[in-house]
Amino acid sequence: MTALLLSVHVLAAVIAVGPVAVAGSMFPPAARAGSAAPLAGPVADVRTLHRICRTYAAVGLAVPVFGLATGAALGVLGDVWVLASVALTVGAAGVLVAGILPLQRRLLPERAVDDADPAAAARHLSLLTGIFNLLWAVVVVLMIVRPGSTTRVS
Repeated sequence: MTALLLSVHVLAAVIAVGPVAVAGSMFPPAARAGSAAPLAGPVADVRTLHRICRTYAAVGLAVPVFGLATGAALGVLGDVWVLASVALTVGAAGVLVAGILPLQRRLLPERAVDDADPAAAARHLSLLTGIFNLLWAVVVVLMIVRPGSTTRVS
């Protein structure tokens, strides 16, 4: 059962977090291109990228659910690397839900008229997306290295 839980956890992470990381990183340049030359292509791109981020953020709820179930099955929920991973995951989710998604929504073409400086907002969005991606990269390293584990890679 543990192998199944771990497999679903890893698959959920790859399937859910990957698209958010990629689409989130693509959004700021597409938003800048759309505000510079509002043609159908860039406008459609930013809407699609935002929809991908929003949809896969919801799908991403499966990652911590199966992660906690796996940790419980392995008896490692109290390990420091698991607690650190949980904290980083909560941080990444907070950056996504409170920062990235609202800023993307604000930069959508139908709402961009409300934004005084879309270029500054796109730069801020790039920063938030980089932080989100970095947090997930650290979580992945913690999941592989597992400090204190006797199965640690040397």
